[in-house]
Amino acid sequence: MTRRAPSIAQGWMQLGSRFLPFADAATVELPLSRLMRLSLFQVSVGISVVLLNGTLNRVMIVELGVPSWLVASMVALPLVFAPLRVLIGFRSDNHRSVLGWRRVPYIWMGTLLQFGGLAIMPFALLVLSGDSPGQIIAGRIGAAVAFLLVGAGLHTTQTAGLSLATDIAPEASRPRVVAFLYVMLMLGMMASALAFGALLANFSEMRLIQVVQGAALLEMLLNIAALWKQEARNPSRTSPNRERPLFSESWRRFQQSGGSVRVLVAVGLGTAGFTMQDILLEPYGAEILHLTVGETTALTALFAAGTLAGFGVAARFLGNGADPYRIAAMGPLVGLIAFSSVIFSAPLASPLLFRIGTTLIGVGGGLFAVGTLTAAMALAGDGESGLALGTWGAVQATAAGGAIAVGGAIRDLMSGLASQGHLGVALASPATGYSIVYHIELGLLFATLAVIGPLVRSRHPVPTQKPKFGIAEFPG
Repeated sequence: MTRRAPSIAQGWMQLGSRFLPFADAATVELPLSRLMRLSLFQVSVGISVVLLNGTLNRVMIVELGVPSWLVASMVALPLVFAPLRVLIGFRSDNHRSVLGWRRVPYIWMGTLLQFGGLAIMPFALLVLSGDSPGQIIAGRIGAAVAFLLVGAGLHTTQTAGLSLATDIAPEASRPRVVAFLYVMLMLGMMASALAFGALLANFSEMRLIQVVQGAALLEMLLNIAALWKQEARNPSRTSPNRERPLFSESWRRFQQSGGSVRVLVAVGLGTAGFTMQDILLEPYGAEILHLTVGETTALTALFAAGTLAGFGVAARFLGNGADPYRIAAMGPLVGLIAFSSVIFSAPLASPLLFRIGTTLIGVGGGLFAVGTLTAAMALAGDGESGLALGTWGAVQATAAGGAIAVGGAIRDLMSGLASQGHLGVALASPATGYSIVYHIELGLLFATLAVIGPLVRSRHPVPTQKPKFGIAEFPG
C-alpha cells in the first residue's frame, strides 16, 4: 500500500494538470493556501453580481411591485461604471503612494463602496415600494445611489484584485492563476445563489434587510481576508517623483494599430442578444411558470454553471488550436436553442424546459465571450494587451447595460398593449411582453452570426503557440 501511494498521487496530479485549467496555478512564490485566500475577493464580487442581477430584480418586480422598466434601469446602472475598468487598471499601475502600495488602496476603496451600497439598498427598496409620491422619489434616488455604489465597488475591486494576482504570481503561472480566480467567481455565484434562495424561501421585508446587510458584512470580511499581507510595499515604485506614461498616448497607439470594427460590432450585438433578458428570466419564471423565490433564485446558479461549462468547452477547443471566431459563432448557435426553449416553456407549462434554456443561455454566453475575447487579444500590439481587453470590456459593458434597460422597457410596453387587447386576442397573455423580448434576442443572435461569418471565412494570422485560455484571460 505504501509503495502504491506515490504512484496514485502522481497519477492524480497528471490527471488534474491535463483537465483542470488551474491545477498547476500554485507555485513556491504563491502557494495554494495564499492563492485560495486571495481568491476570496472574487467570491465577494460573485455575491454582489447574484444580488443585483438575480435575487433583487425578482424581489423588486414580483414581491415589491416595482415596474420592470425601473428595475431594468437600476440593474443597468452598475454596468455604466464597467467601461472605466481600463482607467482603473491604468491608474493602479501608476498609483502614487508614500506607503508603497499600488493595488491595496483600490481594492479597499472598492470594498467600502460595495459595503455602503449594500448597507442602504434594502431600505431604499422598501421606500421605493411605497404609495406616496415623496416615498417613490426618495426610494428611486436611494436605490439608484445604492446600485451605483455597488457597481463601482465591484468593478474597482475586481480590476485591482486581478492586477494584484498578476503582480504576485510568476509570469509562467499567471494565466493559470487568473483561471483559478474566475473559477472561484463562478463558484461564489452558484453558492450565493443557492444560499439566497434558501434564506428568502419564506419572504418578508425584514428577512430581505437581514440577507442584504448580512451579504454586505460578509463581503467586507472576505475582502479583508483576501488582502491581508498579500501586496509587498515598494515605495520606490509608487514615488510621486517617478515618471509615468499618459493614458492618451497609450490610447492613441492602440487606435493606430488597426483594430477590427467588425469584431467590436459582433461583441456589441452578441452581448445585447445574451443580456437583454437578464432581469426578466426570474420574473418570467415567477409570473408565467409560478416558481417560488427560491426556485427562481436557483436559476442564477444554473446560469453560472452553464457559463462555466461554456468556458471549459471553449478552453478545450482553443487549446487544440481552434479558430476563436468559430468558437464565438458557436455561442449564438447555442443561444438560438436556449431562447427557443425559454419561449416554448410557457405554452408547454414546463419549468424543466425553462431551466434547460436558462442553462444553455449561460453556455452560449460563455462560448461567445471567450471567442470574442481571444480574437480581441490577437488585435493587441506589444505591451497594449490591457488596453485591447479594456476596449473589449467597454463595448461589452455598454451593450449589456443598454440591452438590459431596453429589455425591461420593451417588456412593460408590450405587456401593457397586450393586456389592453391592442395586439389581438391571441397575444392577450402575460407572457407576451417577455416573449417579444426573447424574439428580439433571437434576431440579435442571427445578426451576430452574420457579422462573425466573414471573420470565420477570412484568413487571420495563426499564433505559433496554442492559446492557453482556460478562463485565464477573461476580464469580467
